[in-house]
Amino acid sequence: MNLYVANLHYGVSEQELKQLFEEFGAVISCKIVLDRNTQKSRGFGFVEFENGTDAQSAISGLDGKMVRGRALKVSSARAKA
Repeated sequence: MNLYVANLHYGVSEQELKQLFEEFGAVISCKIVLDRNTQKSRGFGFVEFENGTDAQSAISGLDGKMVRGRALKVSSARAKA
């Protein structure tokens, strides 16, 4: 199951994001979206879990959690249009 993570601090690394979410289960991948021109974080990313139960636990546990002074917004990712 893929999760959308918004309101990330621009200094958060993919490794840091993965460690944060691994508390809830097996993470397959983590991706922070970068600006094409500057290659700096755009403040959001995606985390993919092996199973949906762990992903739901991560949503419950991390949505609204303060990380580096910003409240994370965590939800199920929508499929690309």
